[in-house]
Amino acid sequence: MPSVLPVTALAVLAALASPVSAQRTIGGNSGPQYNYVCPNADGGPPLDCYFDAVRHLYTMCRHVKSIEIIEWGFEKSQEGVNNAKTISCIDKQRGNMHKPYQAALRAASISKQATDAVRDLQTVWVASLEDLTWRPGETGDDYLTRTVTPYMEFEERIAGIQIIVDTVKAHVRPAPSKSAAPKAATPKSAAK
Repeated sequence: MPSVLPVTALAVLAALASPVSAQRTIGGNSGPQYNYVCPNADGGPPLDCYFDAVRHLYTMCRHVKSIEIIEWGFEKSQEGVNNAKTISCIDKQRGNMHKPYQAALRAASISKQATDAVRDLQTVWVASLEDLTWRPGETGDDYLTRTVTPYMEFEERIAGIQIIVDTVKAHVRPAPSKSAAPKAATPKSAAK
């Protein structure tokens, strides 16, 4: 047993002494807490982060609701404070979604159709979160099917937005900037 202590101490010392560059960083910051909203699109374009957040944050609240159902059963999971975790999760994720959503709107602003599609996806996402509640008379399989179905709608809408944005980027040249526009010839001063 005494030989285990020095080995453990060496392991702890090695971990603490490792260079910062060797530690895992996410989003420019160490630790997974900075990558919570869009963990699979960290550092990517705004639309990719938003699309990942749609899937991920819905999944988080879906898991929270599943925990309530396991704790209380279907019927009682909606009663009083038994539903508090889901309500809290939905409020939290709506707040977490604000920045990725705004960034996605800016990225999609190259096309009115893309911007409208991002807004529609956000509306569907919010409605799906609010629809996580169990409906009276619904079986476990019915509930599972209903709460998994939004993923298919998310994917269809995401694919549509990506097609719109890619098409616009491929076929539309950006307007020339004002600094790149040719300057009008200035009249030369009169000769003396």
